[in-house]
Amino acid sequence: MTTQSTATTERLVILSTCVFPATGTESFDGFVATEGNAIVAVGPREEAAPYVERATRVINAGDRTVLPGLCDNHTFFTGWALESLGADLAGITSVDEALAALAEDARGRGDAEPAFGHGWEGTLLSAEEREAWEAALDEAFPERPVVAFTAGRETCWMNRAAREAYGFSPEACYAEKIWRMMADYLRRPEMRGLYGAYMRMLNARGITQVKEMSFDDYFGFVDVMRAMERDGELTVRVCLMSQPVGRGMDLAHGRRMRELLTGSFVRFGGFNRMTDRSIGSGLAELKEPYLDASGVRCGEPVEWDLIERELMAADEAGFRFSLHCQGDAAVAHVVNLLERCRRGADGRMLERHAITDLELSDADDVRRLGALGGICEVYPQIQSLDAEADLRRMVAEKIGPERFGRYWQRRQMWDAGCVVVGDTDLPLMLPSIGEAIYCGCGGYFDDGGRAREENMLTVPEMLLAWTANGAYDCLDEERLGTLEAGKLADIVVLQRDVLAADPADVRDVNAALTVSDGRVVFDELG
Repeated sequence: MTTQSTATTERLVILSTCVFPATGTESFDGFVATEGNAIVAVGPREEAAPYVERATRVINAGDRTVLPGLCDNHTFFTGWALESLGADLAGITSVDEALAALAEDARGRGDAEPAFGHGWEGTLLSAEEREAWEAALDEAFPERPVVAFTAGRETCWMNRAAREAYGFSPEACYAEKIWRMMADYLRRPEMRGLYGAYMRMLNARGITQVKEMSFDDYFGFVDVMRAMERDGELTVRVCLMSQPVGRGMDLAHGRRMRELLTGSFVRFGGFNRMTDRSIGSGLAELKEPYLDASGVRCGEPVEWDLIERELMAADEAGFRFSLHCQGDAAVAHVVNLLERCRRGADGRMLERHAITDLELSDADDVRRLGALGGICEVYPQIQSLDAEADLRRMVAEKIGPERFGRYWQRRQMWDAGCVVVGDTDLPLMLPSIGEAIYCGCGGYFDDGGRAREENMLTVPEMLLAWTANGAYDCLDEERLGTLEAGKLADIVVLQRDVLAADPADVRDVNAALTVSDGRVVFDELG
């Protein structure tokens, strides 16, 4: 097994009255002992003494929950990076001052090299003011592409040269639209340091593994990640998924990555694609028409022929495929396709294909997915983005209260035998196990309102979704996901005992201590 080297061999012992091994057993009063990058023992407190005597550090976690490192199974570094890319325009309200900041970002770069910015407060400008800012940007930078995103990345300030070079607009600047620009910003030398900041943010939230969406061939950034792994800089394990945007699914690229990425920290998992989009936008594919659009079941057609060809080709080549679905018709369509994939004698798929999001789904389709051994990558924190009344208002307008009963069918997914895992669509949300419990177990919205409580997971199930199930989704259950002797030492101590707490009271809980590959990489307990 390839590992990142450490100068000294750490021997840690973590003691807690709430050790959650994620093996299917209950939590217990005990310890976890590590040596180097491996777990060497897990057991009751009375068996800890020999390991305590040899330890280089003993951590008394009190009643804080100790569990395996958490896994976020749907992340986009390329989106998170936009929050720190280039010039910082936060708080700048003068166009001249903003132009000066962008000019500083361009300084020292070639004449054709783009300039970038983040934190632009363009949402505060009137339509007329925005036109004036865009004209000023064109005048100041007639040839060099320039793009500055707002803090929420919902829109951007860009010049004509950037529109021509990258093929998107401020009205549509989400990830799948800006892929041409990624090739320019991912090769900037500061991206390596920014990836380090990304990992530190994740470690502070207990995340030691992600399933990362990489567009096409990741535009050379795989080489940066390999260099960081070689130099011992990675503290988050990455299962890379290629999301085709500039061209179709590239099986040859997948095969190269599968052969090349064999280390402990960076591996290749398969492919990912969008199908439909959200119900609120009218772009989810529904079984029954939208209430506010007579006869319309989806605002724009889904590329089902392309998706079918790619899924079947990936399955035949031994790659897993995840498909992002939000409407119940889209979910049903994907389950129909999955039933045609290669299966074993038990009827379960040979590859670990997954459906992501599943905003609305039919119980029969969920049961069919469970019979296939399908993976459901859900967003437990999604309710944190809305007030209860706002979500109910959208539902009433788009689909009505009866269909709201089929929202977030997580209880049905779990009971049907689906492998339910937690993810965030980062940077849409930042991972937070406390918020996942608050929303996904308690049924709470951002304002404290509640809905669909009967369809939520229990707290132990939620912890399994973020640990053992997450490792399974990353094809890594042999190395990670549980606290067992012989597994890699990715361990998290939470800030409190979340198993004994009311979900209403744990929203702000994150990691108190995070261990990655046997190294303490985040520490509030030292």
